[in-house]
Amino acid sequence: MKLSDFDYQLPKELIAQYPIPKRDQARLMVVDRASSKLEHKLFKDITGYFRSGDILVLNDTKVLRCRLKGNRISGGKVEVFLLKRKSGLIFEAMIKPARIRVGEKIVFPNSPITCTLLSRNEVSFIAQDPQDVYKLGVIPLPPYIKREALDSDSEDYQTVYARHDGSVASPTAGLHFTPELLEEIKNAGIDIAYVTLHVGLATFKPVSAEDITQHRMGQEFFTISQEAQKKLGKFREPTLPDPGSGRVIAVGTTSCRTLETFASGQNEGYTNLFIYPGYKFSLTDCLLTNFHLPKTTLFMLVCAFCGEELAKLAYAQAVKEKYRFYSYGDAMLIL
Repeated sequence: MKLSDFDYQLPKELIAQYPIPKRDQARLMVVDRASSKLEHKLFKDITGYFRSGDILVLNDTKVLRCRLKGNRISGGKVEVFLLKRKSGLIFEAMIKPARIRVGEKIVFPNSPITCTLLSRNEVSFIAQDPQDVYKLGVIPLPPYIKREALDSDSEDYQTVYARHDGSVASPTAGLHFTPELLEEIKNAGIDIAYVTLHVGLATFKPVSAEDITQHRMGQEFFTISQEAQKKLGKFREPTLPDPGSGRVIAVGTTSCRTLETFASGQNEGYTNLFIYPGYKFSLTDCLLTNFHLPKTTLFMLVCAFCGEELAKLAYAQAVKEKYRFYSYGDAMLIL
């Protein structure tokens, strides 16, 4: 399978730079795999495509304020992007510009907190508490959003059900839900299970190999609570009565990868599951997702679930109909 097979042309003006005022007013493309039918709806209409007995699986990770703006002692600007805390006040990080030398100190405006570059991708802070470090940061908007983060992004770039700190990017398929819509879904007899996968660079790591089967995903931490395991167990165990009486609906590629890892028998730990065409899904029956970048593992997962031909047809239709793409964009429900 070639990397070039997962390319497509997207006009830059379709890349959403801001969220819409009301989350559930985003557009929704509904793709029926059985009939290849495409429908155009609003996200608030999504409950009509669920049925009693279904279970909606949401990733409740919370995005960290992990993009820090600092300065070298000489005065030059530095960005410290915190990827994860390793221990104490030592963090794995990406540093820009790359010419910063190991041993250099970085200071932050109006703060006594400083950090020192221990290695190319590791920094050590002088601070009272790790949470004080994150208070220096802003929400890490993805690079295709060509603006600085606003105060409003602290709310807009989080799902309304985000609970567990740990991600460097939002599980964006869930951004469209409101508390009222989730209540409507529950009242319609659809269960909800929360899983946690902390989105890291693995999700967005560029695929450089032309043969995509040679790509290796990095590891991301996930956990499935006892409550969620109990809810999902009946869908995983085919010997129970009425298997498949409802459908498992994954909200986002991260929830999908978590479900498929769970289906293999793992309830917590690290997953590096790479899903591309040819993968046989074990637990995911339906997928809700945003529109993704070309040549990414995210788009490959959509092609695997939807079928390459239908997925590419849907994306072409989304471009034609001027859907909004990527993190703050519109959504696709694949049935």
